[in-house]
Amino acid sequence: VQLVQSGGGLVQPGGSLTLSCAASGFTSDYWAIAWFRQAPGKEREGVSCITSVDDRTYYSDSVKGRFTISKDNSRDNAKNTVFLQMNSLKPEDTAVYYCAADFQVAIDTWYLGDFGSWGQGTQVTVSS
Repeated sequence: VQLVQSGGGLVQPGGSLTLSCAASGFTSDYWAIAWFRQAPGKEREGVSCITSVDDRTYYSDSVKGRFTISKDNSRDNAKNTVFLQMNSLKPEDTAVYYCAADFQVAIDTWYLGDFGSWGQGTQVTVSS
């Protein structure tokens, strides 16, 4: 699976950004895509996750109610795009954001980051 990220940049506190993760090369209808972030000097954090078949979504407590994960309903099962809409951004949201994908993910522990494919990362900076 290949993942190409887009979006990110500099935004003021309280602002919004949308990240995209274009995934290709799926060989199964059953997959999960998640967003992670890592700030300087901090451990990687699971932000949000979505499953392919039933659109179940998961969020970390730190972003719940502010971030929304979604996916396009592509008819091409080999290609999908997942979005992370980030609202009410805070300076503590500043980090490099990565999307990750895999099949047969242990969904109850998605936040641990056991995914086989990763995007290139994109910087999100929240600052006035």
